[in-house]
Amino acid sequence: MLLQHGKLAPTDFKNLVRRFYVLQAERVEAYKLFEEGHEAYLRTGPHYDFEHYKQLVHEITKAFCGISKEVLQIKEKLHQDFDRPDLSEHIDKLQIKEKEKLELTAKLQLAKQNAQDHPQDEDFQEKVRELKQDIIKNTAALSEILQDFKYDSEEPE
Repeated sequence: MLLQHGKLAPTDFKNLVRRFYVLQAERVEAYKLFEEGHEAYLRTGPHYDFEHYKQLVHEITKAFCGISKEVLQIKEKLHQDFDRPDLSEHIDKLQIKEKEKLELTAKLQLAKQNAQDHPQDEDFQEKVRELKQDIIKNTAALSEILQDFKYDSEEPE
């Protein structure tokens, strides 16, 4: 971090915010791979290729952990180095919603497999619809938090 008269340079702040957005984009990409991998896994039914899917889950989990770890470091820097508790609070809320989204996604994947294995059972179909709605609500909440973060990070200090 460059110091200007004993204080962090505005470019450092901008770089930190930019890095945060890159990490969010990586998260979106990881979800896409997770979804595509699960769809491929479902196509292997009824004798599922669980080993392949388990490896995917492992890789995705590793990716999410790495992203989360770095996002939390950014949160710390925003709070400590830049005295922006407002932004670190947005990140806190975001992390909670991201954790929720991952849990919902895992539940949805299980529900989709159950629905595929029991096409005649309407309860499984209903569960898939409910979880999809929950994910839509979660995604809307995430977007709102990101909007707040964007607005607050762009306002002049």
